[in-house]
Amino acid sequence: MADTDAKTAPSTTDTRKPVVAIVGRPNVGKSTLFNRLVGDRQAIVEDIPGTTRDRLYGDAEWKTSPYTIIDTGGLEPDASEGYSALIRDQVAVAMAEADVILFVCDATTGVTPVDTEIAELLRRAERPVLLLANKGDNEARQELAVEFYELGLGDPMAISAHHDIGLREVQDKLLDLLPASHLEAETQLLRMAVVGRPNVGKSALINAILGKERVIVSEMAGTTRDAVDTPFQYGDCKMVLIDTAGLRRPGRIEKGIEKYSVMRAQNAVERSDVVVLVLDGTEKVAHQDQHIAGDVAKAYKGLVVAVNKWDLAEDTEEHRNTIAHRVLTRLRFTPWAPLAFISAKTSLNIDGLLDLVVEVDEARSMRIPTAEVNAALREAVAAHPPASSGRKPLKLKYATQAEIRPPTFVVFCNDAKSVHFSYRRYLENHFRRRWGFEGTAIRIEFRSRAE
Repeated sequence: MADTDAKTAPSTTDTRKPVVAIVGRPNVGKSTLFNRLVGDRQAIVEDIPGTTRDRLYGDAEWKTSPYTIIDTGGLEPDASEGYSALIRDQVAVAMAEADVILFVCDATTGVTPVDTEIAELLRRAERPVLLLANKGDNEARQELAVEFYELGLGDPMAISAHHDIGLREVQDKLLDLLPASHLEAETQLLRMAVVGRPNVGKSALINAILGKERVIVSEMAGTTRDAVDTPFQYGDCKMVLIDTAGLRRPGRIEKGIEKYSVMRAQNAVERSDVVVLVLDGTEKVAHQDQHIAGDVAKAYKGLVVAVNKWDLAEDTEEHRNTIAHRVLTRLRFTPWAPLAFISAKTSLNIDGLLDLVVEVDEARSMRIPTAEVNAALREAVAAHPPASSGRKPLKLKYATQAEIRPPTFVVFCNDAKSVHFSYRRYLENHFRRRWGFEGTAIRIEFRSRAE
């Protein structure tokens, strides 16, 4: 249970890749373009303005030249309040990070006053800009692209992200504008997903970890819709932080965007090594929290439970023990998950949380020599032999650790089908007492000798 005070804020890493930012007013097709360039359906695409709110990062490559691409929310330059103002600030940060900017307009509407205002912002950004007239999927619409010359940003390129028209020419031009890539050697990155019910403080925790407004924070539930990846470094550990939309119970998921958001969150868990489940320390552990923890265990991921809003609680050892008992009782399927009491608002114990994440990842990477595994197996069988079903007694022959991340053990026996699930749980608990594996699910497979 980590309770150390925060020490120093982690530093974001330089991925050493050139960066491309996609900007434009709402509903011009930025996310569709992002998905095309990344080659994966990563951003949510809907015909609803404002679908993308946070900056969404992806890896793209053209003619063996890799680069990072950023999708942004629809820009409304004069916005002074609400989501539009927050999106404007996010776009400003994306433009500051970018080496090249893709300014996406809509060929079907021609130049709008908002396009003109955005063009003025881009001129002040002092970055190379490629002006793209999207939705130019027929000859008439392509001719309309000429109108965009008046923005004063060079030659407009008529494209159709939806129909993959003109994108090769765009990427060729990008190669001419992007600085040379100086990629570091590939290293194992620790992927940490932050999940939880809506409005428990996930995005605030992301910002506390990174020490800046990386994602939009709002008191309205459902602010984050995409799974957002951010590379950063904590001490000597290179990590990728994945922010996700709040997970709701399946019966309460609305159609459309929220359905996609839950799918993104579930995908983020699958892509992660360690999951941080954020709980609201001022509320009871809900059924949905249990459901999320169960999903993490089924995916055989690492898990750290972050009890957030601890700045509002009575910070005594007795109260911590009471809350810890309450949480672990409700999350009974993951009793191996460590707890960190934190406050995203005040940055209380953020370093303690990250230390736990690193420790859990190290546990997931532990490899036990086969001789030790077999010694532990013999010890477990001697203390509690497996029950037999049928005429033949069940005999466990030997065992080995087959994989790491997650730790996976294979136990060979004479009849794998007769092993009861309770004995699997018994062996898991025995292995945990022997080697720890705190914070990570472990997998135990039984195989008949013939297999």
